[in-house]
Amino acid sequence: MKTPTRQLDADGLPIVGTGFFWNDLEVGDRFRTLGRTISEADVTLFVGVTGMVEEMFTNTEYIAEASLMGTRPVPGSFVFCIAEALLMQTTMQRTGMAFLEASLKIERPTNAGDTLHVRCEVVEARGTRQPGKGLVRTRNEVVNQRGEVVATYEPLRMVKGAPR
Repeated sequence: MKTPTRQLDADGLPIVGTGFFWNDLEVGDRFRTLGRTISEADVTLFVGVTGMVEEMFTNTEYIAEASLMGTRPVPGSFVFCIAEALLMQTTMQRTGMAFLEASLKIERPTNAGDTLHVRCEVVEARGTRQPGKGLVRTRNEVVNQRGEVVATYEPLRMVKGAPR
């Protein structure tokens, strides 16, 4: 990976925590995020705010009786949202412009109490016809605390270019 271009404040100080510019990335670059544990409260809040009030997510008696896992499952869409949040915090601050598309596959169940992180590989990084913008596609694996891949997806994003 090239040395990332740092964004500077008005006094010329580097701003830490800012994302990658598209032209700082090369096909084959790999990185991973920090992890995040999904709590029971996280699942409750997510299903409440989205209206995904399926009993498998909301009724612990039903979960104990009917679930093959025996614990509260995490909706696959929430796994995706957690993965995107982990990436947002570290790779796209002030550089991400648009989420354009993605293919998503849920590989195995995630339960409340699992800790997830994301492994990324850059599979496409190219400029657009418009100066200062590029397209970046990554292959993302969402991995739990046991090293199991629970979801995979390949987003395509529009990302700012580094000032040259």
